[in-house]
Formats: sequence, structure tokens, C-alpha cells
Amino acid sequence: MDLKEEIEQRADVFNKELDCFLKRRNPENLYDALRHLPMAGGKRLRPVLSMLACEAVSGNHQQVMPFALAVEIIHNFTLVHDDIMDKSSLRRGMTTVHIEYGEPTAIIAGDLLFAKAFEALGQYPEKIQSFRRLYTHLTQSVVEVCEGQQLDMNFEKRFIVRESEYLAMIKMKTSALFRISCEGGVLIGGADERVQKALREYGTSLGLAFQIRDDYLDMSSDSETLGKDIGNDIRNGKKTIIAVHSLTHAKDDDRKVLTDIFGKATATADDVDKVYNVFDHVGSIKYAKKKAEEYSRLAKKSLDVLEDSASKQVLLALADYAVNREK
Repeated sequence: MDLKEEIEQRADVFNKELDCFLKRRNPENLYDALRHLPMAGGKRLRPVLSMLACEAVSGNHQQVMPFALAVEIIHNFTLVHDDIMDKSSLRRGMTTVHIEYGEPTAIIAGDLLFAKAFEALGQYPEKIQSFRRLYTHLTQSVVEVCEGQQLDMNFEKRFIVRESEYLAMIKMKTSALFRISCEGGVLIGGADERVQKALREYGTSLGLAFQIRDDYLDMSSDSETLGKDIGNDIRNGKKTIIAVHSLTHAKDDDRKVLTDIFGKATATADDVDKVYNVFDHVGSIKYAKKKAEEYSRLAKKSLDVLEDSASKQVLLALADYAVNREK
């Protein structure tokens, strides 16, 4: 099985739907800003997860398309606002929305994306089975994403954050949309409560593995490979699992480096390298890798409830991809 091909086949179907749904209107500059990030590509993992989950319970992935649109549009709305808050200038290999169109228009474009997500969900007739549950779960996921984002920013002001706090935060900020993608897919596909619970657990664990790998890539990759700014997590004092582990375990000279540089907005590339070397020396990078692999295994175990199928095999492969990817 070629995982890249399996993802791209479904992403291509989704992209055509997304392009049609986010059609240009007036004011043109607002809708250009609206489309800037969503139409720049991206992995499309969340809509693909919804399609795969639906297929895995014998559903037709066209059934899940309005929901897949809603989830991906919400994801992009959060990225537009994240980039403003993080003062990021690069996303998916191009300038961020607020750099390209100005911060006020970027904020409005993010708000409009949020509204468009629920417009997409509204394509389902209210009388369909489980519509209210689908709507409620998606709304709750957005609430969790917002709460998680605020916690993430709050943690930047604290030198020490417990690992349990970090994990609770990324369960909301990142895993919530992975979880609802999978849960919504099987719900629309007509799965029973047992399968819905299992796919909820799969999405949560997959999201945790994915975010921990992101933490690693955000400091160890390069802008060209990753398509976004590198080193900002260190300059912003972002409490990734690697930072949380190092700040708790570093001693003597290592701790002094972290105290002097971590969270310093003007840190140079050499400063960032010094912090990265501390993370490596303390063993925090290996620790993060181990934690990501643990969540990947939990995700795969959750899929035992599904009968074997091509879709299940792709879901299993995605759990491995989450911890081995390079971007």
C-alpha cells in the first residue's frame, strides 16, 4: 500500500469540493484572504480521516463531505488566527494571511472561515439521524480548541509547566479536531456506540502523537522543508513536551542556557541551536520520540474494533506516519 497515494486520492476529491465551496464573492480582497490558506494545500489529514472512518464502517465518503469541509475549514480558521498571535510570517511555504492582506482583514477572514464551516455542516438536513449529535460534538471540539489555545499562550508566561498540563492542553488544541474527524466519520457512516468510542480514542491518540512529532519538527527541521518558521517555539517560550521535559530535568550549565535564552524573542539562530543542544543533552528529544510512539501504538490498538479493510489499513499506516513524518 502506498500511503501517500491513498491520502492524495482522497485529498484530490476533497480539494475539488473545497474549491467549489469557498468560491470568490465581494469584497474580493476578503474572499482572496479567505481562500489564501485553505487553497494553499496542506496535508488534509482531518477531512481524509473523516472519509476513511466513514469508509471503514461501510459508508460512502461522499456522505461525509459536508462534515469534512466543516472540520478542515475550522482547522484553517484556527491557523489564520494562530499565525497572527505567534507573529508567524510563513505557513505552507508562503506568506501568512496577515502578512499578505494585513492583520485586520486576516482576522475577518478567519471569522468568515468559522462561519463558513457551519454553513457547510448545514448542508445536512436536520432530519437526518444523529445530526444534532454531530453538530453538538463539532461545536464542543471548537470550544476545546479555543480553550487549548489560551492555555498554550498562558503557559508561555510560566517557566515550569507539568507534563500532565501540557498533555491536557494538546488534547484540546490539537487532538480535538482529530477526534471529531474520526468520530464524525463513523457516526455519519452509521456505526454503533462501541465503534464510535473506539474511533474517538483513535483520533485522540493520533492527535497527541502528531502534535508531539510537530514539537520536534518545529525546532529540528528547516523552513524550506517544513514550510513555516523554525525556532519560533523557542523564541516564544512555547511549552512543547520537549521544553517541558528539559525545563524540569536540566541542571547547572544546561539550566542556565534555558534560563538565559528560552522565551527570548530576540534569540539568534545560534541561540536557538544552543537550546536545541540542551534539549538533546538532557534527553528530552528521545523522551518526546518515545511518548509519540506510545500514542501511535494506542491509536493502532483502538482500531481492533474494526473489521479488516483497505480503509483500516490506511488508518493504521497513518498512526505510523504521525511519528515518522518529516513535515
